[in-house]
Amino acid sequence: MKKVTILSLHLGYGGIEKSITGLANILCEKYEVEIICIYKLYEKPAFFIDERVKITYLIESDISLRLAKYKLLLFKGHFIQLTKKLTEDYFSKLKFISFIKDGISGIFMYPKRFLVTKKAISENDADIMISTRTFLNEWLSGYGKSNVVKIGWEHNHHHNNEKYAVDVVRSSKKLDYFVLVSKDLKRYYTRKLRKYPCKCVYIPNLLDSIPKRLSPLKEKRLISVGRLSAEKGQLDLLRIFKHLLKRHPDWHLDIIGDGPEREKLEKYITTRQLQDNVTLHGFQSKEYIDKLLHKSSLYIMTSYTESFGIVLLEAMSHGIPCVAFSSAEGAREIITSGKNGYIIKNRNANAMIKKIEDLMKKDDVRKQMGKEARKTIKQYTKEVVQEDWYKLLEKKVKR
Repeated sequence: MKKVTILSLHLGYGGIEKSITGLANILCEKYEVEIICIYKLYEKPAFFIDERVKITYLIESDISLRLAKYKLLLFKGHFIQLTKKLTEDYFSKLKFISFIKDGISGIFMYPKRFLVTKKAISENDADIMISTRTFLNEWLSGYGKSNVVKIGWEHNHHHNNEKYAVDVVRSSKKLDYFVLVSKDLKRYYTRKLRKYPCKCVYIPNLLDSIPKRLSPLKEKRLISVGRLSAEKGQLDLLRIFKHLLKRHPDWHLDIIGDGPEREKLEKYITTRQLQDNVTLHGFQSKEYIDKLLHKSSLYIMTSYTESFGIVLLEAMSHGIPCVAFSSAEGAREIITSGKNGYIIKNRNANAMIKKIEDLMKKDDVRKQMGKEARKTIKQYTKEVVQEDWYKLLEKKVKR
C-alpha cells in the first residue's frame, strides 16, 4: 500500500484545513495517509478526520501554540481579536516580563519551525507528499527525497496580485505536480509554469456530504455562510438586505460565521433596527448549518474575492439557487447565471437587489433554479473528486 503524507500548517478552523481533512478522509480508503502538522492549535482537529489517518504534530509547546495563533490572527487581519488575545494572555494579568520573554522565544520559534519541518520532510518514508502552503512547496522541493512524488496544492486565488503569483510559481516550479482547485487557476498557472517540469492539474474541492432532503424553498429566508471579515462583504450584504426589507418586510437574513467584522456588523444591525430581521449565528457545526440551509430559499454571496466557493456547493446540494457578485472568482465556475442562480457583474448592488427580489417573488423560477442547482453538484461529489485524485497519485495524468 502506497503512503501519502500531507503537509499542513495546522488543523484548526479554516478553508484549507477543511480541504486537508476532506482529502485525507477520501485517500485513506486506498492509501496509508499521514498528516504532518506543524502546530497543534487545539486538543483535536476542528474538522472530522477518519481514524485511519495518522496525525503527527511537530510543535506542541504552549508558547509555540500561542505564537501560532497570534500570527494567524495578524495574517488574517483580525486585529481586534489579536488585541483581545494579547490582553487576555498578558496585559490584563500584568505579565509584561512574560510578554518580553515570549517575544524573544518567538524570534527563535521560526528557525525551529523550519528545522523540525525540514527533518520531517527529509526523513519521511512516504511515496507521495502533498504540500498545502507556498513555503511548504519550497521546503518539499528542496528537502523531499528524490524518489518521492512531490505535489503542491494551491487553494488561494492570486486576485491579480502579481507578487503573490510570482511567489507561488517560484515555490512550485520544482514540484512534479501542482493541483489547482479552479479551472481559471489551472489555466493561469499552466501559462506561468510552462517552461518548468511541474505539471498543473485541475481537481476541485469536494462536497463531502449530500443531503437526502431538499429545501422546500417556501420559507422567506436568505442565508449566507462565511468568515466575518472585510473581503467577504457582509456589510454590503446588510445594505442590500436593508433595501429589500422596504418592500419585503417579512423576509429574514441568516448569517453564519464569526470573525473580526462581527462588532461592525452588530452595530450596523442595531443602528438600522434590523434585529428582528437579521440573525448573526456565529460559528456553527455542519449539522447546524445544514438545518438552517434546509429552511432557506436563497443563498447570497457578497464576497470581494472567493477562490472556490464550497459554501455555494453546500447550498446547491440543498437545492437552493445562489446569487453572487462576479468579483468572487470561484463563484463564476459554479453559478451559471440564469440557470442555477445569478452572477452580478461589477458589484452592482442595484442589480443584485433586483435579481434577489425577482427570486423572492417568483416561486416557480426559484424552484426551477433550485433543481438546476442540485444537478450542478454532481461533478463535485466524493466519488468524482476521489477518482481524480486516484488518477493523479497513480500517475495516470498525462505529462
